[in-house]
Parts: sequence; C-alpha cells; structure tokens
Amino acid sequence: MSLPAQRPESLPSNSALARDFMELSFSLESGRAIPQFSRFEGPITVSLGAGAPASAPRELARLVSRLRSEAGVPISVGASAKNHIQIDFVPRKQMSREVPNAACFVVPNVSGWDDYRAARRTARGDWTQVKQRVSATVFIPAEATPQEVRDCLHEETSQALGPLNDLYRLPNSVWNDDNFHTVLTRYDMMQLRATYAGELHSGMSAPEVQAKLPAVFARLNPAGGAVRGLRDDPTPRAYVSAVNRAIGPGNTGARRAAAMSAINLAAAQGWNDTRAAFGWFALGRLSVQNDPETALNAFAKAGNIYRATPGAGIQSAHVDMQLAAFALSAGRAQDAIALVNRAMTPALSGENAALMATLYFIRAEAYDTLGNPAQAQQARVDSAQWARYGFGSDAAVRARAAEVAALARAGRG
Repeated sequence: MSLPAQRPESLPSNSALARDFMELSFSLESGRAIPQFSRFEGPITVSLGAGAPASAPRELARLVSRLRSEAGVPISVGASAKNHIQIDFVPRKQMSREVPNAACFVVPNVSGWDDYRAARRTARGDWTQVKQRVSATVFIPAEATPQEVRDCLHEETSQALGPLNDLYRLPNSVWNDDNFHTVLTRYDMMQLRATYAGELHSGMSAPEVQAKLPAVFARLNPAGGAVRGLRDDPTPRAYVSAVNRAIGPGNTGARRAAAMSAINLAAAQGWNDTRAAFGWFALGRLSVQNDPETALNAFAKAGNIYRATPGAGIQSAHVDMQLAAFALSAGRAQDAIALVNRAMTPALSGENAALMATLYFIRAEAYDTLGNPAQAQQARVDSAQWARYGFGSDAAVRARAAEVAALARAGRG
C-alpha cells in the first residue's frame, strides 16, 4: 500500500498551543490532575516484544523516523536499560478483561503483562506519581489489523513520550477520543517538540511550565504570535461522560439518549466546534438502522460543523462516507459518487485505509448502478491496496464489501 507524504497543516496560535499543552500535560483522561511535568530525560529506545505482527517493524521504524525528524525526540529502535518503551502484543480477550473499553493502552514502570497486572492500582503504575519517565509498556491486541497496529503505535507511543490526556475539542490530533485522526499530525508533533524543549525538565510544577511556554512556542513556532494569557476552554465532565456512554457498549436506546445529552450540553456551552459535531455524529451512527431520517439530519449537522472547522477534514470524510452510503441505498448513485469524491482527499491525507477501501466499495457499487462496469471494476481494483491493510483479513474485506453491496441492492429495488 502506498501512503501519501504528510501534507502541511496549519497550526493554531501559540496561545492555543500553550493552553492545550497545559491541559494535555497536567490532567489524565479521567480528569485527575497530574501534579508535576514528566518526560524521558536523555536518549530513548523503543522495541517490539515477542509475537509482533509482520507489519509492526515497518510501522515502528516509520513512526520513529517521524518522531526524530518532526518532533526532535531523541528516540531510536532498540533496547537499553534506561529510558525504554516496550511494545507488547496481548490477546484481545485478555486485554478486554482488564481494560474493557480500551483498544490499546500504555502503562509506566512495567515490563510485560504479568508485571502490569501486579502494578495495577498501585503507585508504580500510576501516571500521576511519575516524576521522571524511565520506562513504559504499550499493550496492543495480538489480533490487530495492520491499520490498528499502526494507529495504536502512534497514539500510545506518543503518550508514553508526552501528553497523557485526550481532549474532545482538538480537531487535528490523535489525542482525541473521537478516534478520527489515527496518525500523528503536525499539531501533535509540535506539542511533542515542546515537551522535549530545552527550557523544560521533569519535576517542574504547572506554574513553572506555564511560565516557560511563551518562550518555548515563540522559538518553535514564530508564526504563531505571542502567548497572551491562557484562555481556559474546559470540557465539563458531564459532556465527556455522555459521549463515552454514547460510543461505548450497551443498549442502543440508552446510547442515543447519551448522544442527545452530549448535543444539548454542547449547545448549552455555546460550542460550534468538534465537540458539538461529535455528538451529532454519534447520534447519526446510532440511528442508521432504526431512524434513518434522524441519522441523515444528524450527519448533515455534523458535516456542516466539521467542514467549517480547520483541521477537521478527516472528520468530514467520515460524515461523507455515511451520507454516500445513504445515497447508494436510496438509488442516488450519482450523489454517492460525488460524496465519495469529496471524501477521498482527506481520507488519503489521513492515511485511513479502512475508510479509503469503504469509499472505493461505494464507488464501485454506484458505478454498477449507473451501468458503468469498467469504472466499477477500476474502483474494485483501487480498493484492493487499502482493504487488506484496513480490515486485516480477506474474510473481513468480503464482509465489508457485502455490506456495501446490500445497500446498492436496496437502492436498485
């Protein structure tokens, strides 16, 4: 599969970068405060554990190369007694028993699964207790598809190195539990570069770090302007809880109610950003089967917000894929093709192979509906390079293609 070169992305102002840095670095996803800044001090190595999938060495080498060149992190592939990140692959069922809602995760100061279980709920495995990072282990499901392996490597290795929080307000970052961005962005690399800036060191307090950030970002991002005070933009825990219920397991009705709660909370805050959009997107996903009209309306609202938000191209592409599937099932093949075409560039830029393959499947079925078998066959050929990487097995590829074909049959009927 041929991956695109990273396209230049715009960065927010240095004031926004500094505000985000503080919230990313001094809070956990749970909302718990982190009392001191921590990072690795000195060279870092990272290595793969036994049983790593065939794609993992290539993905890790590419990630390390980017971290060195784009973020200036002193990291290399290998092993050492100090400053080391281990990548371990564990059966998915085994992981789910311990952390049921995490696709993959990272833990400090442990070496292997048994050590993690021993350290769980102790100070040793608690990120808030870490004053200087010296070791961490990333856990990834052994059955993960190539794309899942890459996605986990990017998010969890970057959090082993730097920010430990995820923020729903970030449109252009892997550190967002909406899971739209799956490879590190220019924004993420800038935050990592700041994390390893010479002005900072492990053990600094939040006020000490905040006092250094104006100079850090002025040096790293001179086009970003001066840091003129950090305007808070907190996300209430009620919104986070509502979204987590909406995208988590459980009864669809309860999850739809949670999505509506997130939408209402966003409206009450006056938001018109990714937080507002994601509530609508979640409601759309949850309404596709039983309430198509609500789903269409929700996707339209989400798409309007995402398209107006800098850095949210991949989010818009996901919305357009959903709308294209609706158009295909309604017999509007030409509309489906137009939506696919609009989604292709951001999906490609975001390196989302599963999304790319699905878009090609929709394009193929739409061209079949229009009586253009040559174009349909070309779309199927184009899908092949993405589908196995994104879905992992021939059976999974066939299942997704069959789902799209069923939508097309409904539209023709």
